Amino acid sequence: MSPFLSAALEAARAADAVVRAHYRKNFEVRIKADASPVTEVDEAAEAAVKAVLLKHFPDHSFFGEETGWDRGRDREGKDNASAEYLWLVDPIDGTKAFVRGYPMFSTQIALMHRGELILGVSSAPCWNGGAGETCYAERGQGAYLLGAQGPEPLRVSDIASLAKATLSLGNLATLAASPSWARLGAVIPQLHRIRGYADFLHYHLLASGRIDAVVETNVNILDIAALVVIVREAGGVFTELDGGPISLATTSVLASNGALQETLRTALAYTPA
Repeated sequence: MSPFLSAALEAARAADAVVRAHYRKNFEVRIKADASPVTEVDEAAEAAVKAVLLKHFPDHSFFGEETGWDRGRDREGKDNASAEYLWLVDPIDGTKAFVRGYPMFSTQIALMHRGELILGVSSAPCWNGGAGETCYAERGQGAYLLGAQGPEPLRVSDIASLAKATLSLGNLATLAASPSWARLGAVIPQLHRIRGYADFLHYHLLASGRIDAVVETNVNILDIAALVVIVREAGGVFTELDGGPISLATTSVLASNGALQETLRTALAYTPA
């Protein structure tokens, strides 16, 4: 395990402790400028993650959902404008679920090096009846579920036909306003099953071979960065919905076991607005 992954898992445990201490209890909720909710728990969890990561790597940059950019510090204690490493963090991805008291939320921690995602930790502390579920991956090292008996390897399915495939859909507001909405409607009858697991869950299921593809729009990079690495290291493919590469500007997703990627991309023929 690299020092990067060790620190990311430590940071996830720190966030887990904050989140579990406040889950289904009283906490302050505010509405941000984009009409999404934020709680004092989001802010405290992000502070916990940031403290751990910058303790280990003070020269790294940090981009958090709640606190924005921090360039880190160079050896002279100044802003490190040339930092090669960038941590991408969403302390509670699924704040609406957290606020309403159901466990479909997670902490997302990813590391980018010179524009390439190289590490991801996805921790859902209150999932599985409160036992939690953590998946992680490093580029070139495989993807794992942190089980009770230690790390368990993750691997995507080998299903190659729509007739046997399960597709999970997330937020589709932008897709629904595009010509691809009708094309998605034409694909659905060809599938074995369609579901809407959303957030961290459908990516965990994809990486572990229990579903076969995910489509969603209206995401941002902090929602998915860690999951990109996990799905890819489990053998899957993760791109924008039109097939383009994942970047800081990404807002859509087509992720699959790889065998279905081109079939779905061609069928949906999505064009970004």
